[in-house]
Amino acid sequence: MRAVLQRVSYGKVTVENQVVASIGKGLVILLGVGPEDTIAKAEELAEKCSHLRIFEDDAGKMNLSLLDVEGEVIVVSQFTLYADTSRGRRPSFINAAKPEIAEPLVDVFAQKLQQLGVSTGQGVFGAHMMVDLCNDGPVTILMEV
Repeated sequence: MRAVLQRVSYGKVTVENQVVASIGKGLVILLGVGPEDTIAKAEELAEKCSHLRIFEDDAGKMNLSLLDVEGEVIVVSQFTLYADTSRGRRPSFINAAKPEIAEPLVDVFAQKLQQLGVSTGQGVFGAHMMVDLCNDGPVTILMEV
């Protein structure tokens, strides 16, 4: 499972001209699922994301977690995180999990964040989404479990 965490001052996801999720300060998390991923991995990654200290304290140091700052999250499923670009000019997505595996694990990841006390919205799995955000810092972190 792969995640790109973007620390944001705001974010929103629009599908067919309808806003399906919006947040203030927090994280937009692009989440990719591989075929070998499990519920345990989804929960582990959610736990790591919620406790990762990437928000600034009063001294300007990245010492605070999403939970510490009471930040919000938008989870956006993104199979393209498993793109293989090693050959040719067109990426292959054969390493991404099939939708019947990926969709439930994206939901588990989002539900675990909610259980941890993080206000969490989601994009729409499989939809063409427009993601609008203001990357704060910029801070962008790649995580994998």
